[in-house]
Amino acid sequence: MATTVNKQRLLGQVLARAPKSAPTVDDSGDGSGRGVLEQFIFGLCRECATTPQAEVAYANLKKKFYDWNEIRVSSYREIEETLDPLPGAESKAHRIIAFLQEVFEIHFSFDLDKFQKEGMKQAIKKLARFKSANDFICAWVTQRSLGGHAIPVDEPTMRCVVRLGLIDDETADLDTIRGSLEHQVAKVKGVSFTEAISEVACASCTENPRCNTCPFSDDCPSARVSEPEPPAPTTTPRRKPK
Repeated sequence: MATTVNKQRLLGQVLARAPKSAPTVDDSGDGSGRGVLEQFIFGLCRECATTPQAEVAYANLKKKFYDWNEIRVSSYREIEETLDPLPGAESKAHRIIAFLQEVFEIHFSFDLDKFQKEGMKQAIKKLARFKSANDFICAWVTQRSLGGHAIPVDEPTMRCVVRLGLIDDETADLDTIRGSLEHQVAKVKGVSFTEAISEVACASCTENPRCNTCPFSDDCPSARVSEPEPPAPTTTPRRKPK
């Protein structure tokens, strides 16, 4: 179990690796100019991927299709091809279309920015009702558009923070993991942490980890455990004197 001092040191190392272009979050959002609906869709692209990968996929969507309504009435295959090679592109295509269809049926438009004027709890509750939403998406929109303190946790992030020892209980559920991270990471550092941990998780801390490429391998308990045992020293038997 990692001590508090070790966790803080690792957190400092993670934050030091945050992209210099990572936006800062204030009450008006993350500086990207995306509203609630846009952040929801971007979050769908971003789940289990890095932000640069999601930016490319999101830009392709905006470039290929005239507006959100055209995406809504397009085929899943068209959306999937636009998102490729994002991880889970097929599933994400289905979720994007289903989300836009649900928004249109409820609001007859594609504007959810009024959520920003409602109370935080009420806005999150409404977001969670969408069938395409999950804990990651709700936390992403909360962090990026609603001005709340939330750490989006997808599978790569969960895998990485558990291996690093930032989470003590490897069997903890998603709510516990996210709550622990939100306790350890200050709100003002939330975006930086999200970006940095994602980069490492997708580049090095994969299902088959490449610990030799990880910048945290010297302090990562999982990396130390996985290191091979050094060979036992060999000694040349001494010859008995004749």
